[in-house]
Amino acid sequence: MAKTETGRVWIRRWLILIAVMVYAMILIGGMTRLTDSGLSITEWDPISGALPPIGHEAWLAEFDKYKQTAEFQQQNYNMTLGEFEYIYWWEWGHRLFGRLIGLVAIGGFIVFAARKWMGRNLSLRLLVLIALGGLQGAIGWWMVSSGIGETDRLDVAPYRLMTHFVLALIIIGYTAWLWLDLGRRSAVQVKPLLRKFAIILAILITVQMASGALVAGLDAGRTYTDWPLMNGEFVPSNYVETQLGVRSLFEGRAATQFNHRILAYIIWALAMASAWLSWRTAARSQFVWLGGLVTLQAVWGIGTLLSGAPLQLAIVHQALGVIVFVAAIRLMWISRTPTELRSPSS
Repeated sequence: MAKTETGRVWIRRWLILIAVMVYAMILIGGMTRLTDSGLSITEWDPISGALPPIGHEAWLAEFDKYKQTAEFQQQNYNMTLGEFEYIYWWEWGHRLFGRLIGLVAIGGFIVFAARKWMGRNLSLRLLVLIALGGLQGAIGWWMVSSGIGETDRLDVAPYRLMTHFVLALIIIGYTAWLWLDLGRRSAVQVKPLLRKFAIILAILITVQMASGALVAGLDAGRTYTDWPLMNGEFVPSNYVETQLGVRSLFEGRAATQFNHRILAYIIWALAMASAWLSWRTAARSQFVWLGGLVTLQAVWGIGTLLSGAPLQLAIVHQALGVIVFVAAIRLMWISRTPTELRSPSS
């Protein structure tokens, strides 16, 4: 894939840098949402928007634009200019960091191409990575616009938040996969059953992360703060809300939190089962490591819930979730094919 050993090493370093930056971007995005800062910038200007307001008049102009949103008119109508500046800086920083990731991605690709370090296949795969980053920026504005253009919505649409978050996971997972492909490590020989466990866990963890985005978008984590029951019930009586019907599965606070809990139990049980089944295999450490991370995430999630989902605990819960996701992608890569069928650099 890489034409030279030097190229392979530097491309892997570049991929690690992108993965770390995307991980940081996910956390910055989480803080932006948890501080209710996402709707503070009401326009999408990829070039001129890179500069913040300069001077008192410029700040007043931005504040006037924010005052036209439903979030300000119905929720933050008592906000001062200083408070607006606080949430503005969070959203501006989030967007600026996204631009920085784009520059690092495109700049690195140009350098690698100029040095002729990439074969055709690798070039196409890296271009896909860059294209996903561009798409993420567009989806980010599509998400924000849902909370600006509608008079009855005080936050972004949960579906769009979920889409934005899942694409970020796809980007970091794809980056990790490329990094592993360019490494010297081979896959580990595992039985077909364990290989299926790895795939199922990766899929379920991805779905669980998407479910968590819905919970976050609806602030459902602060609705029921008891465990293991929900307001004294195993299945909440308003699981299906009359006004929502089947949409309760995606828009109901009770349903989304309950689904998130149940899926967490399923993932934990499967992770423990796969760790036990792998105990006498060469892949034991990888399966046990994922099982340990899933357990830690579950315990932290329960603690976050019982504490009322404060900002600090919630952001760590999200951070751990991304680590669990990357570990699941790594496990799927390691167990995907028998060792003898793969070359070290493929």
